[in-house]
Amino acid sequence: MPLQEHELDTLFHALSDSTRRAILLRVRARDLSVNEIASQFDISLPAVSKHLNTLERAGLITRSRRGRQRICHVQRRMLSNATNWLEYYQSFWQEKLDNLKHFVESK
Repeated sequence: MPLQEHELDTLFHALSDSTRRAILLRVRARDLSVNEIASQFDISLPAVSKHLNTLERAGLITRSRRGRQRICHVQRRMLSNATNWLEYYQSFWQEKLDNLKHFVESK
């Protein structure tokens, strides 16, 4: 099922920040605790938490409890949704450009 406009807005807003993309890459490799993530960045724990909240609202990660730790898990389905959306528009514009090229070459 395609994403709603507001879901796309939330998703691409979350992906628009370089720190959030870096967090996502690390969590994509393996599940990490919030403290493990925070230790890899030169920003405060509250700042990391804000980034994680944004990623979670976008459906890109989930968090669970393991004892006293909060563990972050990547949600590959939402990453696939972003990829599918981008591939659709890449195909759409590629077809338009191919048509334009054919038109120009036929003149």
